[in-house]
Amino acid sequence: MPVVADSYMGIFMPADISGRITKFLAGEATFPFIEKSEIIGAFFIFGKDYGVPESEVKEAKDLARRTVEQAAKDARMYASMPGRLDPAFTRENYTKRMLQIAVDTKGVGQDEINKRVAGDPAILSDCFAQHVAHHRHDYYFEIFGPFRRDQVPFQLRKKLEGRMLLLGYSVRNAKALPFASSLEPFFAWLSKV
Repeated sequence: MPVVADSYMGIFMPADISGRITKFLAGEATFPFIEKSEIIGAFFIFGKDYGVPESEVKEAKDLARRTVEQAAKDARMYASMPGRLDPAFTRENYTKRMLQIAVDTKGVGQDEINKRVAGDPAILSDCFAQHVAHHRHDYYFEIFGPFRRDQVPFQLRKKLEGRMLLLGYSVRNAKALPFASSLEPFFAWLSKV
C-alpha cells in the first residue's frame, strides 16, 4: 500500500482537543479554544498499518516535507488575514467540513459524525495553524524513523516499529519543550490510547 494512503494525522496536545472542537462547534466554547500558554502537538504517522518499506522512505520524507510546507503556508495565511481567525468564520468553516463528513458517511449516528469531525485531519491541521497564528507562536517539526525495534518502548512496538513519525510543536525547537525529548509526550499519549 502506498505510504500516502497509509498515513494518519492527529493532535495529542492538548489531550482533550476532540472535546474542545466538539464544544466549539456546539457553541459551548469560543475561539481560541487552545490557550496561549498551552503547547499544541501534532503528529503524522506514515505507514500506520503496514510500516514504511525502505523503498518508500524517500516518498514518506517528501510527504512530510509537503506537510510542513502546507502548515507553514496555512499559519502565514491566518497571520496575514486576522479576519479568518474570527470565531464565527472559524465555526462556519468547521461546520461546512462537518456537513461534508455527514454526507460522506450516510447512515451513521451523530455521535460517530462528531467523533470523525473532532479527529478530521483538515480541521486538526487548521487548529494547529490557527493556534500558531493567533498566539504568534513559533513552531517546528521533526521527523523520525522508520523506527527500529530498539527505538520505541516495548508497549508501542506494534504501533510504531517500521513506521515514520512527523511531530510538530508550537514552540521554537525541541529545547523549548518542557520534556526530555520531543518523543516523550507523544509516547506517553500513545501509550494511553
